[in-house]
Amino acid sequence: MITLARDARGLTQQELGEKIRLHKANISRIENGETHISSDTLAALSEALGYPPAFFKLPGDIMPSSLSYRKRQQVPVKLLSPIEAQINIIRRHVQFLSRTLQKQQPVLPLFDVDDNNTPPRIATLVRRKWGTETPVIDNLIKLAEQQGIIICSFDFGTERVDCRSILTDDKYPVIFLNSTLQGDRQRFSLAYELAQLLMHTYTRVPHHRDISHEANLFAAEFLMPEKDIRKDFKQGITLPLLGELKLKWKVSMIALLYRADDLGFLTPNQKRYLVQQFNQQKIRRREPPELDIPAEKPQLMRQWLAEYMGKTKLGIIQVCDLLAISAADYLEYYG
Repeated sequence: MITLARDARGLTQQELGEKIRLHKANISRIENGETHISSDTLAALSEALGYPPAFFKLPGDIMPSSLSYRKRQQVPVKLLSPIEAQINIIRRHVQFLSRTLQKQQPVLPLFDVDDNNTPPRIATLVRRKWGTETPVIDNLIKLAEQQGIIICSFDFGTERVDCRSILTDDKYPVIFLNSTLQGDRQRFSLAYELAQLLMHTYTRVPHHRDISHEANLFAAEFLMPEKDIRKDFKQGITLPLLGELKLKWKVSMIALLYRADDLGFLTPNQKRYLVQQFNQQKIRRREPPELDIPAEKPQLMRQWLAEYMGKTKLGIIQVCDLLAISAADYLEYYG
């Protein structure tokens, strides 16, 4: 638990040692359970890491089965470790509440990918199963939470990582989103993680399969159904058109460009020219602010916490003590 807390704060053993005036070797021995921890040392760790002493007395265990990140190709471990640690802390809270409130594991429409059930076809079937009657899904987080999927959002501390999925020990699915994402990127990231949950979590996937590519195919069809979006591309693809369609479909201009290309509306030269325009206008990474899509807000975990506090008559400070986190962390994760 000390290692988990240190990773969550993005500290090395050396940095933690400097904060509490212990040598790095002593921190290593403490984390490996090779030496006794005095009450003074525990108090120092609590203050330096921002977790109550009770946090460090929780039983430690390894993270349960997890899925792929949606992230840049190369992300240093130093950036991933704090994200992993905070995800592990939050999944404990999800597990505690799901058990205490006796929440049933959601029944999800699971599929194996094969020649008949391609990722786009699975996306169509899931839309049908979940009753999405309109081409544009107005609020994707709300749709996912209606299926019982917990979604948590916090600042990952880097723009190089978008999202992550895990299962609790009870196989309850949780999706984590980087709270710094623009709304359009948030929606595609969530659709990507839904694909991972529905197609890759509960089945053994052969090693030669590119599950990230499959998830992208699912997400594109789920958010931009081919039968509906084709008519929007028939007049020719331009940057102004992509801007208009972004506001309609609530996905990024670059995602719309790739969708048009996948559906055969662009020649290689046309695609190359449009990508050059994105680069020249410096909107490849950050599209025009006037076209921003508002980020959606998770609600289900907050509802669980409110239900728990209503049943136990506990206040937020008492719940923080129970979850073994600070009020600042509670507000970051669930506020």
